[in-house]
Amino acid sequence: MQSVSDIWSMILTRLREDLSETTIKTWFDETAVVALEGNNLYLHCPNTFKRTNIQDRFLPNIEAGLKDIFSADIAVHLLDDNGLQRFQSKEEEKPVSLMESGEFTFDTFVVGPSNRLACSAARAVADAPGQHYNPLFIYGDSGLGKTHLLYAIAHVIRGKFPSAKILYIKGDEFINDYIETVRSGRAMNEFRTKYREADLMLVDDIQFVAGKVETQNEFFHTFNALYEAKKQIVLTSDRPPQEMAQLDDRLRTRFEWGLMADVQPPVLETRVAILKNKAAQLGFILSDEIAGYIASKITANVRQLEGTVKKIKAFKDLDGIEISTAAVDRALQDMSRSNEFIITPDTIIKEICRYFRLEEDQIKGQSRSRDSLNARQTAMYLIRRLTSLSLDDTGKVFGGRDHSTVLNSINKVEKKMKADPAYAETVKAIITNINSTK
Repeated sequence: MQSVSDIWSMILTRLREDLSETTIKTWFDETAVVALEGNNLYLHCPNTFKRTNIQDRFLPNIEAGLKDIFSADIAVHLLDDNGLQRFQSKEEEKPVSLMESGEFTFDTFVVGPSNRLACSAARAVADAPGQHYNPLFIYGDSGLGKTHLLYAIAHVIRGKFPSAKILYIKGDEFINDYIETVRSGRAMNEFRTKYREADLMLVDDIQFVAGKVETQNEFFHTFNALYEAKKQIVLTSDRPPQEMAQLDDRLRTRFEWGLMADVQPPVLETRVAILKNKAAQLGFILSDEIAGYIASKITANVRQLEGTVKKIKAFKDLDGIEISTAAVDRALQDMSRSNEFIITPDTIIKEICRYFRLEEDQIKGQSRSRDSLNARQTAMYLIRRLTSLSLDDTGKVFGGRDHSTVLNSINKVEKKMKADPAYAETVKAIITNINSTK
């Protein structure tokens, strides 16, 4: 995917077809791209004279270039210094505004055995930021409510301390922000001020910084600055620090300073409660029968549970379809074809084939080669973990193997993950790929 900087370079190349190099250098040397959001491109030019001339003389050329690139009409917005500051402030406030909407609060978070510790720790942090569990490190697979807890913490703290500087960012966004700062030649002190003056720093998917040497070093110093100032840090990840093979030891130690709390896939009773709670938020009642039916179909992802409820409500409101098991099956089918991805055994096996570079019949068949056996056992483990299939049903996927064979494979994978960090990292990478499949 092209970055906004690449897009701006393409636009300048397109402008050179109509304008001389001297004109480009004269009028655009102080212009920088800020962001591309939907059908809007934001540029920053601090020079009033040049900004006015670009607006009056060259805006049609820029918009024509954008249309050539995207085959769509893109509106161009030229920002002065004040406009840039307002835009950046707006960007930083977007996640907080979502937190303040009331959708992601502790009241709307359904607590069960699989997430009780994480929720209790998050509440303690929200009640006394910087005093307990600093940092708070919440880990677990995608779609289990980690981001919800981050938003809930921010919602409470914003209510108690309206002027608090709350910073929410994803791990990959921190990386991109750092790289862009270095590449653009912007003052590093601006980057550091942005992060190190936060009262509450929330970082989602911190695992992405692992293996990025310079970024890890910058985050290490950011962490230290906030921690020493007794500012609250909350991190989420898809795995605990000790399973991040490429994480700097200094960061691993610091991530473990406070409290580590995991979130696991919800048990049946919690899944039913989540479904009924989401239905109530959307203004309708979901019967125990239907909630139980959905909960039996989706076992590993809260986001998918909530997405199913939304789809059923759409059927009810837009198509007049009664809420029934047939409607649930249709919702699940629709979601499996859309961005609201449902994990199936076929999805897992396809990813295993791609990752290990094997054919499907090598994994499902009788091959006893080392690679085939390793891939087959990994696939069995993931199917059991990420879907609702029983041991017997999982065995049927692999040519009718019995449940004891499946259980033995799962046990071997779990032991190998504990003994071999590199293999554990491989399994985590496969899960991440599966969760990101559309």
